[in-house]
Amino acid sequence: MNHAWLLPEYIEDILPPYARQAESLRRRLLDLFDGHGYELVCPPMIEYLDSLLTGAAGDLDLKTFKVVDGLSGRMMGVRADITPQAARVDAHLLDRQGVTRLCYAGPVLHAKPDGLLASREPHQVGAELFGHSGIEADREVLALLLAALAVTGGVRVRVSLGHAGLFRALSAAAGVAEAAERPLFRALRAKDVPALDRLTEGLAAPWRAAFLRLPELYGDAAVIAAARRELPDLPGVVQALDDLDALLALDAGLAVDLADLRGYGYHTGAVFAAYVGGQAQAVALGGRYDNAGAVFGRARPATGFSLDLRRIVDSLPEPAARPGILAPCTGDPALAARVAELRAAGERVVVEFPGQAAHRGESGCDRQLLKQDGGWTVAPL
Repeated sequence: MNHAWLLPEYIEDILPPYARQAESLRRRLLDLFDGHGYELVCPPMIEYLDSLLTGAAGDLDLKTFKVVDGLSGRMMGVRADITPQAARVDAHLLDRQGVTRLCYAGPVLHAKPDGLLASREPHQVGAELFGHSGIEADREVLALLLAALAVTGGVRVRVSLGHAGLFRALSAAAGVAEAAERPLFRALRAKDVPALDRLTEGLAAPWRAAFLRLPELYGDAAVIAAARRELPDLPGVVQALDDLDALLALDAGLAVDLADLRGYGYHTGAVFAAYVGGQAQAVALGGRYDNAGAVFGRARPATGFSLDLRRIVDSLPEPAARPGILAPCTGDPALAARVAELRAAGERVVVEFPGQAAHRGESGCDRQLLKQDGGWTVAPL
């Protein structure tokens, strides 16, 4: 049996009318970003591996498809995330001294899916802000994410905030060994209490208690007050809680989760994840990732987010097909002029070829052009 039409696992087409819905949403999001001063960049799908995976972006190693460049013999990678590419553009190509705001939209490819229902070809639409380390940048980026989610029309939007700096402060003060830090980070992210209990056995009582308490500190703004009372009074902890307080003030619907950690060795400050509908996986991820451009020669402060357009479209109601107008296939100049007029006005006009009348239902048209009184008139089909 011929299976040439089959696609690899977790790779799929986007068919009409979903493709049109996704493209319309992409345009609206880029227009939103442009209105906030974010300039569009289009990095390549593939580049040298040491550029894609250097420094903080090394966490993407297992997700990245790797190939040998037939021209240079060097290893290349298909991008698994556009954010490191935006950092390269800012650090190496633009070389601006002040704040740089960039946005992008395009597919990425993952060697392994993020989850059972995830695509290996997410379509990222994102915004990145470089050059400012203050909370003002985090507030702008988070506000832009909230505006982007509003544009999508997703129902039951939930945004959860965390802070990588809090974990780093506790880990440093507790003297957690470098080899033990990543497993501890993962256990906190998974809220794996038995693993946390085992991994913190050798820590002094105050630090162990703090790590074991983190998975329980989630909810509304009251969590911040509880954390101030119960967590060690370290400068890094205080700063992280102050940052989260400032971000929570943006919207009453924001939540906080102090065990919400991602991007070990990548994120350096406030992080956030957005969920819509009943989906368990986030449709948007973001946060602060200072110094990502260091490998390119400029260690710039940075914060941003990216949305997965595929997941967002999956969360939306089924789109209706766009109606259209069916036009006969003739050489009438008056008809051609009328079709051009309708298309210029935003209408979808489909020319019906000879012998296709039996398949009109497949055209998606609900109206037709009829010649009446010497002119071409739009009438119900």
